[in-house]
Amino acid sequence: MASRVAGTDIVLVDSHCHLDALEFDRDRDAVVVRARVAGVARQVVPAIHAAGWPKLRDICAGASGLFPAYGLHPMFLADHRPEHLQQLRDWVERERPVAIGECGLDYFIDGLDRDAQQFYFDGQLALAREYGLPVIVHARRAVDAVIASIRRSGSPGPGQEHALRGVVHSWSGSSQQAEQLWELDFMLGIGGPVTYDRAHRLRKLATEMPLDRLLLETDAPDQPDSAIRGQRNEPARLRTVCETIAALRGMAPEELAEATTANAERLFGLPPAAA
Repeated sequence: MASRVAGTDIVLVDSHCHLDALEFDRDRDAVVVRARVAGVARQVVPAIHAAGWPKLRDICAGASGLFPAYGLHPMFLADHRPEHLQQLRDWVERERPVAIGECGLDYFIDGLDRDAQQFYFDGQLALAREYGLPVIVHARRAVDAVIASIRRSGSPGPGQEHALRGVVHSWSGSSQQAEQLWELDFMLGIGGPVTYDRAHRLRKLATEMPLDRLLLETDAPDQPDSAIRGQRNEPARLRTVCETIAALRGMAPEELAEATTANAERLFGLPPAAA
């Protein structure tokens, strides 16, 4: 069981938070403090491009409970170069992140070359398998293509012992697609969108899905919950996500927090929260 954070009745892990984003430059320390007060004891901070890896590393090293992941996000395709995959290997070996990501496929934005996206995604899946790390996956209007990529890359190659595992964050797919990912040992990350009354399909999935496949996230500074619509999101808001899903499932928020925290600890190999 995760240890308690002083002064709170709930302990959460924000499994996806871009704390290195420019939107937090003016008050990042205060954002972390507010998260801890709200019971968000740990945050996984995924990268988006190689140029941002040093800043992300330094931010995570500067406060307890922050855990980096390094990767190449498909929306920032123009920033990526093939040599960045070798650089990513070097960063993985030297920095020992908790995951590779954010990586994946985005078929929503016009003009993002799908072949180039696939090249970088496949390269990162191969690295994850080689080093036994989970992947943090972005899949926007591309869930079927992501599932196909995971199936192709998922089994260990000759002399390799690790199978792929990870999380598809900001889940927006169907229940049938979700079931395929669960069979592939993947979890789903759910955040602020579940708090909107009109998110019927997402709310139904959050209600019915296996609890051991659920991770909570904010995707801060993006995807604010319904109570702060249009405002900057931050990890302290994860408590609202937890309370919303707990209500949908008819369980106590503390129970949901304990289960999803255990899921994050298991997937990312996180140490216990500081007492």
